[in-house]
Amino acid sequence: MTGIELESAAFGDHSAIPRRHSGEGDDISPPLTWSAPPDGTAELVLICEDPDAPSGTFLHWLVTGIAPGSSGAGEGEVPPGGQEWPNGFGRVGWGGPMPPPGHGAHRYFFRLWAVSQPVALHGRPTADAVHRAVQDHALASGTLVGTYQR
Repeated sequence: MTGIELESAAFGDHSAIPRRHSGEGDDISPPLTWSAPPDGTAELVLICEDPDAPSGTFLHWLVTGIAPGSSGAGEGEVPPGGQEWPNGFGRVGWGGPMPPPGHGAHRYFFRLWAVSQPVALHGRPTADAVHRAVQDHALASGTLVGTYQR
């Protein structure tokens, strides 16, 4: 599988996510940019998940149907053509980092997949359900990791 470069102007890979993008700040999604996906991409799928959450992997953002010709999304914007899904907080769209106080730094994995056919998700998909839905159709992927602690 080939790679997609995924970056943010707000933070570097394995660096702290600014408070502005957290649940205790303005709770606004960070700006993201990505490199072109391979030919044959039907759509892009974006997820942000926290594997360090006490109750298991927590879903912070899920966007499907992103236009394969897009190259990113500005701060607080839905990626072009994208459909946002419910996050772990029960709201549709971005839900910023909000780890338990004193729990140490959590890692937030932003993953972007180029898939060969639209993914089939229903209701309130979990992060694991998203991984299963893309695994057989992924042509390329990219990952950006941010950290946050309270």
